[in-house]
Amino acid sequence: MTPVPVEAERSLRSVAVNRNPFVVPGFRVAAVSSGMRYKDRLDLALIAVDPELNARAAGVFTTNRFCAAPVLVCRENLKSARTKAVIINAGIANACTGEEGYKRAREMARIAADALDFSQREILVCSTGVIGLQVELEPILRVMPELVENLKPDGWGDAARAILTTDTVPKLASTKIELSGKTVTIGGMVKGSGMIAPNMATLIGLVCTDAAIQPAILDHWLRWGTARSFNCITVDGDTSTNDSLVAMASGRAGNPIITDIGSTESRAFGEALQAVLLDLAKLVVMDGEGATKYIEIHVTGAPDRDAARAIALTIANSPLVKTAFFGEDANWGRIIAAAGRAGAPLMPDKAALFFDDLCVFRNGTPVAGTEVEARASQIFKQKEIRVQLDLGAGSTHFTAYTCDFSYDYVKINASYRS
Repeated sequence: MTPVPVEAERSLRSVAVNRNPFVVPGFRVAAVSSGMRYKDRLDLALIAVDPELNARAAGVFTTNRFCAAPVLVCRENLKSARTKAVIINAGIANACTGEEGYKRAREMARIAADALDFSQREILVCSTGVIGLQVELEPILRVMPELVENLKPDGWGDAARAILTTDTVPKLASTKIELSGKTVTIGGMVKGSGMIAPNMATLIGLVCTDAAIQPAILDHWLRWGTARSFNCITVDGDTSTNDSLVAMASGRAGNPIITDIGSTESRAFGEALQAVLLDLAKLVVMDGEGATKYIEIHVTGAPDRDAARAIALTIANSPLVKTAFFGEDANWGRIIAAAGRAGAPLMPDKAALFFDDLCVFRNGTPVAGTEVEARASQIFKQKEIRVQLDLGAGSTHFTAYTCDFSYDYVKINASYRS
């Protein structure tokens, strides 16, 4: 057994994604400082479709039972035939805030709708920050005229900074593809650094495109792409109350509207959307709270996807595995032990474990040699590390993306509200 090269996996995607500033035709974006919780920094973002356009929209949200008020509003308003704007605040999550929190989330939508001359049902609301605090409406009312006045096509950089909480860097990704002779742009931003786990990770994400596409097909590809991106990442195994990932399509590109989910254009769009989502998801892991290393856990040779996923995520979520990466201790036993307790079938005497291309465990026993230990230790000093566990029991694979646990993770989360 030999490890699957990273290049071989990436070559399956022909989509080139970049992290530079971008413009998505049909959308205007802005951000301002409201002072709601943070001082002297951007904390309120608005993304609006051009007034003459009716955007198609779809969303995926937290599976947490304690669902935040903005998520409830988004789910309701996405039932509308049109979506015209998304307003996002950082610092206060408006989660676990009862009926009053729900009313305030709806009022956020109304404030934005009045300022833009849209319907309240056409506005989506996202919030991120401390759980249990009511979102403050007065600061939003006060800065809304400035926010609308600042709307511009190239405002994505400011918006990406405005939605951050414990993140250290803004996160942007975009790509361009050809559909029926028309150039189509897909671009998005995301925030997320801690409380990151599968089942929508924990994030606020928005992806916009100028493609013309039916809502049901946009929804399909958003869910398909999320399952292969944000639901493959973990920082600490916690799932948030506010997870929201919204996709909007302006139709400005002028391509024939995508109506057939199996068409060449539909599949090309889905692949491009997934590529953008995966790049954004990786940026979340790279910026994990206190993280010093980015790690990919590839489980190959599995009998089915469920088994591969269970084993990969058990390894990726293991505190013992993550602290070993931080301590640069090539303790392969922790990885094997995590795989064995994942509840998925495997045969130890057929498994092989690799760090990058170095095999450290094969056929139920460690690979002997002082040079193996020395090289493994060097690999663990890298900032990016690839782990592959080949089960030797099938042809299915799954990749989880994670980071290490450092002292700073504890410091950040021990005093998050102060």
